Amino acid sequence: MTGRIRRSPFAERAARRQAGQAGRVRFVMEAVADCVPDGRRRDPRAERARQTVPGAAGRRRIVWGSVRPGQGVAVSAVQKPRTIRVEDPAMLVLAVPDFDEMRLSRFDRQILGAARLVADGGKGAVGVLCPSDLPEEQRAALAQAGADRLFFLPAGRSNPDKQARAVLHWFRASGAAHILFPESPEGADKARRVAVAGGCDFMGGIQAFSLRAVIAPCRAMRRERVVQALPQIMTLEEDRVAAYAGLPHEILHTDSLTEDAAETPVHTSRVRIGDAIAGDPASLPLAEAPFVVAAGNGVHDFTTFGEVVRALRATPGASRVVCDSGYMPRQTQVGASGTVLDASCYLAMGISGAPQHLQGIGRVETIIAVNTDLHAAMVARASLAIIADAQDVMPALLRLLQQEGESPCA
Repeated sequence: MTGRIRRSPFAERAARRQAGQAGRVRFVMEAVADCVPDGRRRDPRAERARQTVPGAAGRRRIVWGSVRPGQGVAVSAVQKPRTIRVEDPAMLVLAVPDFDEMRLSRFDRQILGAARLVADGGKGAVGVLCPSDLPEEQRAALAQAGADRLFFLPAGRSNPDKQARAVLHWFRASGAAHILFPESPEGADKARRVAVAGGCDFMGGIQAFSLRAVIAPCRAMRRERVVQALPQIMTLEEDRVAAYAGLPHEILHTDSLTEDAAETPVHTSRVRIGDAIAGDPASLPLAEAPFVVAAGNGVHDFTTFGEVVRALRATPGASRVVCDSGYMPRQTQVGASGTVLDASCYLAMGISGAPQHLQGIGRVETIIAVNTDLHAAMVARASLAIIADAQDVMPALLRLLQQEGESPCA
C-alpha cells in the first residue's frame, strides 16, 4: 500500500453535475477538487489481503471468491479429504464379496462397483456383508470401494448353510432391493442357497449388466436370457462391470448378528466342508496362481531361483527368452504368447519388461521388480522396485527367509 489517494470516478462525476435550464442536468468538464471516495470504489489490494489466509507449513494461500468489506475468511489449515455421505437412502443394495484370504480382490471390487451402479441409479446406498473378523485395513478399503453400510456375518466358512442363513437374514432385515454375488465357486453356491431358502428371484452367470437389462447365457450357451427388471439375487461373471473409481464413501452404519439370529438348526445338508489342505504351488497352473515368481534374462543360477520359489511358496514363471533358451518349461512362460496372469502378486527377477510380457501381467494387482536398469519398463510398471542384480538379491532373500524361519516369533 502506497498511501496514495485513489480516484473515485463516481464522486468526480457527481462533482461536475450542475443544474441547468428547465431542470436539466449539465456537466462542467473542468478540473475538480479531490473527491473523497464514496465507498463504491473497489480496492483490489484490500480484497486480496482479506482473501489471504494462513495455510499448511506456515504458507499463505488465497481463497478466491466474493468477499465483502470487513468480512474475514476462516479456513482450516488442514482440510479433510472429501467423502460421500448417504444418510437417508431411498433403497439399499447388498453386495457379498468372497473376501478370499480376508482381502478385497479385483473381482470383489467389481461386485461392489455393480452394486454402486444400481444404488446410484435409485439414489440408494450399498451395504456389504463381510466376515466379523475382517481386518480394519480391509474395512477402510470397503469405503474406498463405495460401501455405505457394513453387515457382519459369522466367522468361519465350514458351514455353508449357516452362511446362507445369515445372508438371508440380513437381506430380509435390511429390506434391500437387490443382492449381488460373484459367479465364483463360493459365491455362486452361496447365492443359489440363499435364493432357494428365501424363494427369491434369481439370475446367475450374468455377462451383460446395466440398469436397463441384464443378459445371461442359457441352453448350453446357445441362447441368451434377457431380463429388463433386475432380479432380487444376481451373480455376475468376472470383468463385466468396472470397479468403483469415485470419491470414497463414509460408512455410517455397522451391525452384527445377534445370538438368536446366528443360531442354526440341526445341519441337514449333504454337503460337508472340511479343513483346507494346502496344495503345492509349483503344481498350480499359472492362470490360477495367486503368487508368481518369474525369471528373466538377468537370472543365470536357476538352482538358486528354484530355492527362492520354494521358500516363498510361489508358482514359478519365466520370460520368453528363458523358455526359448530351455532353462524353464514352455508352460511357465508369462506374456501374450504364453499365459496371462490373474495373480495377486508378481515378482519379476531380472525381467526388463517387453510389451508382450507386460500384456501378460496387466491384471496383476501388485508387481515387484528386481532389475539393474532404473529405466526398465518393468520397473516403471512395478509397485515396488529393487535396483540391483537379481543374482545378488536371490541369496540375500534366501538368508532373510531362513532367519525368519529360525526366529521364535515365526
